[in-house]
Amino acid sequence: MPRALETLAALTLSLALGAAHAAAPLFSAEGYRTSLYRSPTPLQIDQGRIIDTPGLQELLKEQPAPLLIDVYRRQWLQGRFIDSEPHANLPGSHWLANTGDGELSPEWQAYFAGNLQRLSHADPQRALVFYCRADCWLSWNAVKRAAALGYKNIYWYRDGLDAWEAAGLPVEAARPQPFP
Repeated sequence: MPRALETLAALTLSLALGAAHAAAPLFSAEGYRTSLYRSPTPLQIDQGRIIDTPGLQELLKEQPAPLLIDVYRRQWLQGRFIDSEPHANLPGSHWLANTGDGELSPEWQAYFAGNLQRLSHADPQRALVFYCRADCWLSWNAVKRAAALGYKNIYWYRDGLDAWEAAGLPVEAARPQPFP
């Protein structure tokens, strides 16, 4: 095949794949973000309150302290999390990996709901702070999901771990909560 035809074929395939990706819906029927998770996020969320780093530092002084929930993704393969790269959390966080995805299987939904119930001692008023990274829709989805479970005192740390580290605050090595 002449080089010009190879280039044209590659360009056509690239455009077709791009069009297919662009045509995929960004949100599920329930309103959860289902793709392009690492992209600019909204400046508000109806189901919770956005909190910045100074606000979170103040909130952490309250008793009981809010529960910090990281929902950053971790590869799940053959019944276990794959530690492909190190991940850090805000100190005292609980990492509920993969629970910010737009679509959760019943097992992952049960993992999310069960851990929230256990960690909050089934208190729907317990302050929950969800985060991942900056420009990450996973924590936005988790806020919506927690509200759907009946939690009332929900915060979205919108800029997440990136903002915490940019402020020079300490982090700790993280491990996801075990999946049953």
